[in-house]
Amino acid sequence: MHRFITLILLTVTAFLNSYGTEIDSLISVLDSTIARNKSFMHAKEQRIQSLRELTRKPAMSPEEAYAINTLLYEEYLKYNFDSTLNYINRNLEIANKLQNQEWIHETKFRLSHIFSSSGMYSESLDILESIDENRLPDRQRLDFFSCYQHVYAELGMYTVLKEAAARYRSLSASYRDSLLSGLDHESDEYLLLYEAKLQDMGNFEESRKINSMLLSRTKQVDPEFALYAFQRAISYRIQGNIELQEKYLIQSAIADIKAAVKDNVSLTLLAMILFDNQDIDRAYKYIMFSLEDAKFYNSRLRYIEISRILPLISEAFQVKSEKQKAQLRFYAVVITILAIMLILALMLRYIQMKKLFRARRDLQNANTQLNHLSKDLFRVNAKLKALNQELSESNYRKEEHIGFFLNLCSTYIDKLEDFRKMVHRKVTSGQYEELFNTTKSNHFLDSELKEFYANFDNTFLQLFPDFVEQFNALLMEEEKIVLRVNELLNTELRIFALIRLGITDSSRIASFLRYSVNTIYNYRTRVRNKALVPRDDLEQRVRMIGVSA
Repeated sequence: MHRFITLILLTVTAFLNSYGTEIDSLISVLDSTIARNKSFMHAKEQRIQSLRELTRKPAMSPEEAYAINTLLYEEYLKYNFDSTLNYINRNLEIANKLQNQEWIHETKFRLSHIFSSSGMYSESLDILESIDENRLPDRQRLDFFSCYQHVYAELGMYTVLKEAAARYRSLSASYRDSLLSGLDHESDEYLLLYEAKLQDMGNFEESRKINSMLLSRTKQVDPEFALYAFQRAISYRIQGNIELQEKYLIQSAIADIKAAVKDNVSLTLLAMILFDNQDIDRAYKYIMFSLEDAKFYNSRLRYIEISRILPLISEAFQVKSEKQKAQLRFYAVVITILAIMLILALMLRYIQMKKLFRARRDLQNANTQLNHLSKDLFRVNAKLKALNQELSESNYRKEEHIGFFLNLCSTYIDKLEDFRKMVHRKVTSGQYEELFNTTKSNHFLDSELKEFYANFDNTFLQLFPDFVEQFNALLMEEEKIVLRVNELLNTELRIFALIRLGITDSSRIASFLRYSVNTIYNYRTRVRNKALVPRDDLEQRVRMIGVSA
């Protein structure tokens, strides 16, 4: 029994240690991502600038302007509130001018959504109340319900009145049910809403299955991944699982930063957890980063959220900084005293060693010169030995391949002589039709080509025995070439074997392998697309196979 309990304790301890390692690893990734925040913002600004250049196009139609403004709205969404609002208003002006009801409703929905996301609930509801639901087509009626569901969900989350919060959550759930009845059950929007419904019902196991499905559909650099990871963190937060909540908040924050999302909350909640865990330095770093994001986005709601915790973290950070400063002052005094004592000791030591140093200096110089000469001689001998070895191997290979080449030439001469005799014999005996059928068949050529390629494969792999392994190392894991049994090289490998030998012209390769030039070009392009290295560098890397460093 005692051994069983000990085994359980060791297992639990190992699990906790491995989990701590995972969180530490994710924190390191988050810190490095924060350090590269400007590069992500720069990429975002470049995309925005390229779209803004399109707005300067002369004689642009209202339809074109509406489309470009929509693209800019999508880029600015969750990046900068004022710019997002600007392009929504531009599209609303265009829609009103054209009296295009579909566009008018579309832009109003977007306006309502951004207002509710930024804490401007009254403005969001005013916009929705200005829309006549009965005049909406079915598709836009779902957008209408989505806006109401979102604004009431936000109100239910952030209102301070419990009774009002319950009413808002009830309204949000009602609109959510309307959406669930009309949306495609395989769509991400449906799954996200259904996940939230299951979570509200307390069915966390099923809600997390749906969340895992959503996460598997997205890449970790997508804004949607940040949202789904945040939803997963909230699920664990409701159940009081701080460790898993922290894990998914970190993943959500990483995705937000990589996608240049400024309207975010994951990093703020993570700072609160770290503050509770007494990781004051990192909590202060993250809350200040969140504050800069909120300033950049200009979100009133995010300012309110951050203002609730910022004073506590700032105060704790200041207290810790003052303690560290006091410790540093104490250490500085101690180090100063020790430094003075060390200087005095060194001065005494210097006086004692000065005479001895002078006596040893000449001997040391002589020993140093001798040591340098010995090292130089050793290096020269090593280089000579290596060169002799390489020369010996090179001569052996040359002799071997000269003999192989002479033997191959002799074999082909014998085959030509046999073929000549056979032709002479059939001509002499009048077997013209049989001779015609023999020369018409490709069997002889195919047999010779097969033997020729086998000789080429053997000879090439003697020169470069590790060619296949080194070539596969340049390809993506799932694209590595697997040869069949008893196969030395296939067509793709022969093409790049010829490139390794310096034959890079596609027409020469095509002639060698009896393919069309276009086929060779397609082979080369397809292999470059499988490369693990930059595709334009692949052939240069192949030409370096077997070259000594």
